[in-house]
Amino acid sequence: QVQLVESGGGLVQGGGSLRLSCAASGLTFSSYTMGWFRQAPGKEREFVAAIKGSAGTTYAADSVKGRFTISRDNAKNTVHLQMNSLKPEDTAIYYCAASRATLFITSQDPYNYWGQGTQVTVSS
Repeated sequence: QVQLVESGGGLVQGGGSLRLSCAASGLTFSSYTMGWFRQAPGKEREFVAAIKGSAGTTYAADSVKGRFTISRDNAKNTVHLQMNSLKPEDTAIYYCAASRATLFITSQDPYNYWGQGTQVTVSS
């Protein structure tokens, strides 16, 4: 049974930083593309960042480029999202997701497994 468990969310002031983690189990972690998505109140869930399993190629949404960094530790079956220079508009529930796909990974469709999410709130 695949499980993805996010941690590291919380309340932070604008300009601050948070580091989200996602611990994966029940899958061959290094074979999976890992993604972070977020959903703000009243909005659809959107892509934030992704990292491929083998080469570790990363992708990020334009809205977070230069501020957020995705990384993974295949030995620990963990993916991280370092979020710096946070803005109030980054407030959302952040979800970790896993996919065997290597194409279209900025879309939600290829992702088979999802975590429960962790709340990030950025105050102004």
